[in-house]
Formats: sequence, C-alpha cells, structure tokens
Amino acid sequence: MAFLSDTLARVKPSATIAVSSKARELKAAGRDVIGLGAGEPDFDTPDNIKAAAVEAINRGETKYTAVPGIIELREAICGKFKRENGLDYTPDQIIVATGGKQVLYNAFAATLNPGDEVLIPAPYWVSYPDMVLLNGGEPVFVETTLEDGFKLTAAALEAAITPKTKWLIFNSPSNPSGAAYTRDELTALTDVLMRHPHVWVLTDDMYEHLCYGDFTFTTPAQVEPALYERTLTMNGVSKAYAMTGWRIGYAGGPVELIKAMTKVQGQQTSGTCSIAQWAAVEALNGPQDFIAERRAVFEERRDLVVSMLNQANGIQCPMPEGAFYVYPSCAGLMGKTAPNGTKMETDEDFVTALLEAEGVAVVHGSAFGLGPNFRISYATSTEALTEACERIQRFCAACT
Repeated sequence: MAFLSDTLARVKPSATIAVSSKARELKAAGRDVIGLGAGEPDFDTPDNIKAAAVEAINRGETKYTAVPGIIELREAICGKFKRENGLDYTPDQIIVATGGKQVLYNAFAATLNPGDEVLIPAPYWVSYPDMVLLNGGEPVFVETTLEDGFKLTAAALEAAITPKTKWLIFNSPSNPSGAAYTRDELTALTDVLMRHPHVWVLTDDMYEHLCYGDFTFTTPAQVEPALYERTLTMNGVSKAYAMTGWRIGYAGGPVELIKAMTKVQGQQTSGTCSIAQWAAVEALNGPQDFIAERRAVFEERRDLVVSMLNQANGIQCPMPEGAFYVYPSCAGLMGKTAPNGTKMETDEDFVTALLEAEGVAVVHGSAFGLGPNFRISYATSTEALTEACERIQRFCAACT
C-alpha cells in the first residue's frame, strides 16, 4: 500500500506473538494444542503486589505521573540496583517505561542516526533488530554457536566492531537460548569494549533472577565499572515477579541519556500506568523469598525438558544456564520427511509439521536469527511439558 511508510516494509511481525496466536486459534477450533511459545511465567502475581495495587487505587493514585516514573518507584529501582548489582544510581538516572520494549525503543529513538550500527548476538530476541530498523539504525548480527553455548566470544565481538558501531545489545540470561555469561566470560567481552570507547552497551537483564544451580549473575557495568558512563542497564518486573501484563520496565544510565529517553517517552505515552508503578514499588521493596521458590520449579522443568528432548531422534538440546527457554537443534531432521509427507528443509518446516501432526506449538529458530533450531518456553506446567516432549519424541521417531 503506497500510503504506508517505507520503513515499515523493513519490519517483520513478532514471530513469538504469531505462534501464540496460532495456538489460540487452533484451540478455539477444537484442536488439542500445547502452546510452548509464550515467554511469560505461568505463576500468578504475588498477593502482596496485587494488594499494593488495590491500595493505590483506594488512595486515589489514579492520575498522570511524571514521565520517567513516580519518585517512589525510581528510588526503589535505585535500591534494587545497589542491593543486587552493586550499581549506584540516583533517581534522575532512572526511567520507568511501559515494559522493557519501550525502554529499548526509547534508547534507540534517542541515539540512533541513519547508518549507525547496533551489534546483536544471534540468536536474539525477535524485537531487537526491528526496533533498530524502525529508528533508522542498521542491525549487525554476530552469530554464536551451539558448541560455544550460544555465547558471544571476545574474538567475534572484536571482529564485528566498526567505526559506525554505536551499541552492543547484551542479553544474559538470553531469550531465546537461556545462555548466561559467567563473570570471566563477561570480563573477556568488557575488555574488548574498553578498547572501543565509542561503543555503548545496552543490557537486557530481564531474566536476572532466573539463573540455575550455583550460577552467579553479573551485569556489564558491575564487572567493569569503567563502562558505567556508557551503559544502559535495563530490567523489569515481568519475569521474576510474574507481572507481564502490568507492563513495567526500567533502566539506569547516564543522566543525559535518561533525559533524552524521557523526551522521547513524553511524546509517546508519557508516564506509565500509575497503578502498575505502585505495584512495582511493592515488588522491589517487599518480600523476595518467593523468587527462589519459583526458580526451583523452573529449574526442575528445565532439567526435565532437556532430558526428554535429548531422547528424541535428531534433536540436540544443550543445558541452558538461565531464563525459561531451551533452544534445541533440529539439524538431525533436516532433509527428512514428516509424518504428513512434508520434506523438512528448514526449522520453520519442522515446527509447522510438528504443530500439524502433534499439536505442539514452538517457535522456529530462524525467527531468532539462528537455525536450524527451535525455541521452547518451559514456563508452563510439568504435566503439559511432559506430554509435549512425548509428542515431540513420537513425531521425531515417525520422521523418515
């Protein structure tokens, strides 16, 4: 349609949203479908957080708020950064937005000029490159490998940096792979960044509290304090606090960058929902014990899914360190014929045939920039995961 922006033609719809929508449509039509595409916890928001929202309503906290967020929440975020990450921020260095997506979009809108490059390790969250494109930048993909645990290496980072590089997006634990970087692995990357002072770092720490075993989470500005002045540390309450629908993301960074992002947000949405902000104050300042309890459940599910997928013909599934995703390879099935007669040449062929044959909805890896793989979210019940993995095993056994 000639009326529409040329920029829009460069942008793809979200593959993860598309898979979830397709699963809902099939369920509505009477199909027995297990949806493993959604990236949100199946737990409910804790009662104390919901109660704080009700109390805020009853107090009349229902008006417009300051664009970067209410002062109480920005102070709570400063406390969280200091307590958990050893990072010192003041409220004027904090912005609260309508989810992590808006934080990222604000940052790109405030900083990117035509031709600016943004380094994005692949596999990546599906929205990163499209946000860069919408804001006039150029996404530059840096591939990782299953053998390296889907982690960016220092050598690959060094090779990808050019004079046009403005940002590195750093997501740990990762969506879609679940890969998380140890302090030593992160230090190797920050050492590279210290040699290139024109490159800024945008961290996506949304899965910070979902690291398993004895893994210790660290974030770039924590590992290399000299990066503090050119790092935007982004986080939110969606995953750890099961508050996806509340739409609260936040970030800490240099004052001038936060001011610029606030200017962008002021012409987009203005302040985030007042009620959700008060709920987030309670989330960050209130009891935190439930996080460990839920993390233990996710870890059990991870171990179950990895074990069962590695028993499926043609599937290779590494053990991720965090998040609630696995990113198995289906390379062993490429070129084979699915039970419905489809010859599978791509991971998209695989996930389409799996959905048709067994009613299991997963997301194809090429949507995340690296295949042939697929992503499974194990943020659902153990019963559903067991049944889904049994169906995947049956499907793979039937491929010829």
